[in-house]
Amino acid sequence: MPVGESRHPSQSDAADEAQWVWAEIKAEARRDAESEPALASYLYSTILSHSSLDRSLSFHLGNKLCSSTLLSTLLYDLFLNAFSGDPDLRSAAVADLRAARSRDPACVSFSHCLLNYKGFLACQAQRVSHKLWTQSRKPLALALQSRISDVFAIDIHPGAKLGKGILFDHATGVVVGETAVIGDNVSMLHHVTLGGTGKAGGDRHPKIGDGVLIGAGATILGNVKIGAGAKIGAGSVVLIEVPPRATAVGNPARVVEGKEASKLDECPGMSMDHTSFISDWSDYTI
Repeated sequence: MPVGESRHPSQSDAADEAQWVWAEIKAEARRDAESEPALASYLYSTILSHSSLDRSLSFHLGNKLCSSTLLSTLLYDLFLNAFSGDPDLRSAAVADLRAARSRDPACVSFSHCLLNYKGFLACQAQRVSHKLWTQSRKPLALALQSRISDVFAIDIHPGAKLGKGILFDHATGVVVGETAVIGDNVSMLHHVTLGGTGKAGGDRHPKIGDGVLIGAGATILGNVKIGAGAKIGAGSVVLIEVPPRATAVGNPARVVEGKEASKLDECPGMSMDHTSFISDWSDYTI
C-alpha cells in the first residue's frame, strides 16, 4: 500500500469494525473493574452501562467538557446526535482508537485511550465542532472549541479539516488553525503548531498530507503543503513546502538527503520512526 494510503471500508465493514472495537472496550472495562474495584463505578458509568461506542463517547465527552453554563446533558445530546447521524464520524473515531493502540506503546488498551487520551477526545470533539461550523452554527462551534482548549490544552479551530487514523501523542499545546487540513494516518506530538504568518485572512494554514509524522515542538506556518509520507523533525520551523517522503529538520527547516528517501513503502505517520534518518545524513555525536 502506498505511503499514507488508507482503505475506505464499506458501511457494513465499518459497522463490523466498530462493533469489534466496542466489544474489546467493554471486555477491557470489565477486566479493569474486577482488578481495580475503586474504578468499578467509573467504568460502569462511562462504558459498561452504554449500548454502543457512540453513547459511551458522547457521555464521556459531555462530562469532560461541561461547565456551569454548558450542561453535560446538552452536550451529550449534541454529541450523540452527531455521532449517530454521521457514519464518517463513527468510523473516524474507530480509526483514531486503532491508531493510538497500534502506534503508542504506552496505550495499554482501547478503553485506556477512550477514557484517558486527551488527544483522542479532543479530536472527536473537534470533528463535531467542525460539523457545526459547516452547518453555520458557528457560535456553538466556537464555544465548543473554547471548552476543548480549556479542558484538554489543545486548540483546534472548528474550521480545520481532520482525516482519519490521527494520533495526537501527548497532545498538550497542539494548535491547529482555521484553514488547516490534516490527512489520514497522520501522527503529531505535543506542542505542534499549524499556524498562519500574519493577520491576513483567507486560506492561510498548512495542508498536511497522508501518513505525515510531525515531531514534538515543530511549527509549520502558512498555506504550505507537507507531502504524503514526510517527516518533520522535533523543534523544526517549516515555512515552505516539503516534498512527499522527505525529511525536514532545523530552524528554518531544510530537507535532508539520504538513503531514507528511497523507502517508498514507509508511512512515518504509522511507523512513528523519528530518528532513523540521522545516520544517513549526519555525523552528529555527543
